[in-house]
Amino acid sequence: MSKRILLVEDEEQLLEVIKLNLELDGFEVVSAIDGKQALEEFHKQRFDIILLDVMLPHMDGFAVCRAIRLENRKVPILFLTAKNSAQDRVMGLKIGGDDYLVKPFDLEELLLRVQRLLERSTSQGKVGFSEFTFGKNTIYFDRHQAKTFEGKVIELGKKEAMILRLLIERNGESISRDEILDIVWGVDVYPSPRTIDNFIVDFRKYFEPDQRNPQFFHSIRGVGYRFVSNPVNE
Repeated sequence: MSKRILLVEDEEQLLEVIKLNLELDGFEVVSAIDGKQALEEFHKQRFDIILLDVMLPHMDGFAVCRAIRLENRKVPILFLTAKNSAQDRVMGLKIGGDDYLVKPFDLEELLLRVQRLLERSTSQGKVGFSEFTFGKNTIYFDRHQAKTFEGKVIELGKKEAMILRLLIERNGESISRDEILDIVWGVDVYPSPRTIDNFIVDFRKYFEPDQRNPQFFHSIRGVGYRFVSNPVNE
């Protein structure tokens, strides 16, 4: 069975050239021209690898990568981009990218990198944390469950698990409500920002011994929220 690739590129001519060469090499290619369409295609079917441009309309490639990694830690992601700074490369790898190819690139090199990533993912997969402990709480992401500080096991909804993973991966960072909505719900699928507040209220009920004085899920006035796994006792 041929490997299926999600190719996300907004330059139509370059997209067609890459798509043709991948198909000639035996791959099945599904294409998308912006970040919103990329996530829609990602949710429709399984892919063996994702080739992802960074500078995209509606939702950039970094945001798309973050959204994918909240749900899937294994599919390889190869960034294709004209952005060549060390800071951009580090960011791409830090948020879950597996490789980074700068435009303009040689098509033979692209094919070799795709093959290498596929071989690596087939042999060992991509390891992401499947559980996380803070205080006396533990999140089991693979099972969509959590054990609270009271020893109760609770079921987590898909959105709850995604928001928790995002907050935990950005441990110690302030994240705005809008950014959480962009990454977890996607562009143009906006519930009210108050929706995030309701999730945080639930997390405090589950995981905070004292909900009025939270240790882990902090409100940042005018910004959003911050998760802190190791609170400092003052």
